[in-house]
Amino acid sequence: MKKYQAIISFDMDEEFMTLVPPHRTYINYLFNKGVIETYSVSMESQQSWITINADTKTEVEDILQKSPLFKYWSFEVVELFVYDSQSNRLPAVQLN
Repeated sequence: MKKYQAIISFDMDEEFMTLVPPHRTYINYLFNKGVIETYSVSMESQQSWITINADTKTEVEDILQKSPLFKYWSFEVVELFVYDSQSNRLPAVQLN
């Protein structure tokens, strides 16, 4: 399984906001299945970044297309070579 970064730009309107709750339900479902590693949204730049576990870019695109917000998106999918974060590291040892 590979890791991909979906870099999404979006435009909002009134309908967009009504689709946010079902979109979040879909995102939570993908988190629970281990498909999504990270999910970030900037309202300032109207961009989103999603780290996705998949075998191919086509699989990532299929996952993204199932979002209720898909019609508002333009996106790029790139395969990650290095993926590291504080949350992926072992906790610091603290002696009692």
